[in-house]
Amino acid sequence: MTTQIADVQGAYDASGAEKARTLQTIYVYEAPVRLWHWVNALAITVLCVTGYFIGSPLPSVPGEASANFLMGYIRFAHFAAGQVLIVFFLLRVYWAFVGNAYARQLFYLPVWNKTWLWGVFYELRWYLFMVKDPKKYIGHNPLAHVAMFTFMLFLLFMMASGMALYSEGAGRDSWQYALFGWMFSIFPNSQDIHTWHHLGMWAIVTFVIVHVYAAVREDILSRQSMISSMVSGERLFRDDLKD
Repeated sequence: MTTQIADVQGAYDASGAEKARTLQTIYVYEAPVRLWHWVNALAITVLCVTGYFIGSPLPSVPGEASANFLMGYIRFAHFAAGQVLIVFFLLRVYWAFVGNAYARQLFYLPVWNKTWLWGVFYELRWYLFMVKDPKKYIGHNPLAHVAMFTFMLFLLFMMASGMALYSEGAGRDSWQYALFGWMFSIFPNSQDIHTWHHLGMWAIVTFVIVHVYAAVREDILSRQSMISSMVSGERLFRDDLKD
């Protein structure tokens, strides 16, 4: 749901003194959604760092090889973070059914809604500095909605491909292969899965950079809270003071 909120303008009293600003808060992100967001952020950070070193190992480590388990620890951290990511993703899917309307927003795109479609193009122009005034939304704005939905699809691919690669070590009789071995029917050469999984990591890194930039920019320019909303759960709408 992307209900638009009109700007609440400031005002001045008869003497010309500035009145107190009007603030409006709406509880949007429930605790399980916020917990998933931050666990997701931590898990993805661990996965990207360890995934980079798995794909591009360190050239050497000091001492005898038998006395070092550095790559083993890196792989363990990668596998553990991946499994945490999957567990919390499943919990997030569950909360989409039992949570509020904003908990379901990431799992569908209301492409049949003309107002929503108009909002996608308006927000694109806003991010490109082609329009002056931002629109305010309780949940994600339409363009962010598209971005987050696409991100969820990326997560699905990364989790499926990661578990398929893990099943190579676990064996064909493992539950990992039983659930994700079908990926080898699409990519018969497992190196192809490695390559796409690694490229997916860079796509997620790019998304994270844009996501952080957009959140900070919106927090400053659109006069509504973004970053703090994922801490308190409340969207704060600040008035735009005008003469």
